[in-house]
Amino acid sequence: MGELEKALRKRRDEGGQSFVPYVTGGAPGVDADLLRQLEGTGADAIEVGIPHSDPVMDGGVIQDASRRSLEAGTRPGDVLLTIREAALSIPVAVMTYVNPVLHMGVDAFLDDAREAGVSGTIVPDLPVDEAEAFDAACAGRGIDAVLLAAPGTDRERLARIGAAAHGFVYCVATYGVTGARGSLSEVAKSLVEAIRPHTDLPLLVGVGIGTPEQADEACGFADGVIVGSALMLTLLEGGRKDTAELAQAFRDAIPLGS
Repeated sequence: MGELEKALRKRRDEGGQSFVPYVTGGAPGVDADLLRQLEGTGADAIEVGIPHSDPVMDGGVIQDASRRSLEAGTRPGDVLLTIREAALSIPVAVMTYVNPVLHMGVDAFLDDAREAGVSGTIVPDLPVDEAEAFDAACAGRGIDAVLLAAPGTDRERLARIGAAAHGFVYCVATYGVTGARGSLSEVAKSLVEAIRPHTDLPLLVGVGIGTPEQADEACGFADGVIVGSALMLTLLEGGRKDTAELAQAFRDAIPLGS
């Protein structure tokens, strides 16, 4: 069990739900100071995206953030350097895609990530069927390899995901790509209920959590939420102060427990 899983389990054991904000590394305004501000809201962990030119899971806001980051010359090592500079006391998970990892080399990528203080990885285009070797490489470095569960996944596959995942299971709240929605999809609750019998890991809902009210609603059945597009849109349009204030509003809406 890595530091990411320990932190999220601790929150759950205390009767609360976890808040995990996401930001795109190298995007305007995303630096070590912003990560420290997000930690200061009471976040349980932070997810930092490593930009990729073909972010197949991401909607318009994060695609735009990734584009800006890449145009500024951001490379995976730059994102890891930002994480290292932030020196956070809460876990950090990096979210990226298979191609950047393979380009660096799995061992080199994970060695650099561990040295930067990364506690978890999220690679949405690496399915459970093909993740065994990567998961083992992560485990050998004390890094939790998070897996995703999507709506419509059958029971047998959910069982495989539940058995293979580490850190937490990322429960995709809706069909489609990332992006804030006007309301929380009903499929989110169904997905969490479907996978819970197959794992004791914390189950966090992401994709489509657009408001603190939706986060509170999701925490009625899940162990926490991941919030990305709503924060990144505020950052790109408003700035860091507004982003930190919105992140605080999300944290305040999510039960802390004892």
